Amino acid sequence: MATATGVEGSLIYAVSSLLRDEISAYGSAIFLLDLLPDKTPEQVLVEVRHPRGSRSLSSHLKSRLKLDGIKAALLHELLSKEAINDPVRLAHAIKVLPVKLVAARPIEEAISSAGGVMFEGLDAQLQLKLPDGTAQAVFCAGEMLDWEAPTGGYLLTACFASGCAAGQGVLRHFGL
Repeated sequence: MATATGVEGSLIYAVSSLLRDEISAYGSAIFLLDLLPDKTPEQVLVEVRHPRGSRSLSSHLKSRLKLDGIKAALLHELLSKEAINDPVRLAHAIKVLPVKLVAARPIEEAISSAGGVMFEGLDAQLQLKLPDGTAQAVFCAGEMLDWEAPTGGYLLTACFASGCAAGQGVLRHFGL
């Protein structure tokens, strides 16, 4: 899904850690987008090369490939004037459009976050492993944990399950 500030959605969430690592290492990340996954590259090239007469390129792409809206906008935004007017380069971009990302959105806008307490720092009851003699017992659950989770129902289910496990650990710890 394209937004005013970038991209989001289940596909982006699924690869967010990879994109974040790539941006951190190289200053940007590029993913390739197929705007017409139901068409072969050859079919796209045939339709792009079809004579358009007096129609605009936008009208041509809409009538021949049903390519309009956000897909057409992405092409106009991401391709140079030379590339968009070259049928071979345009057809290739429709099938393999590089989309460059330079940053994640700010934490204030996050619906989920990465990072947290690493599992290696916890015991089986999700209790924080503290130095011997430490009087406090700290249990961790949900987004306190360092894991990449999809948002929505899966995240909620995993948070509830880890909360239940940590709660049972608390009961065992205090002999209840």
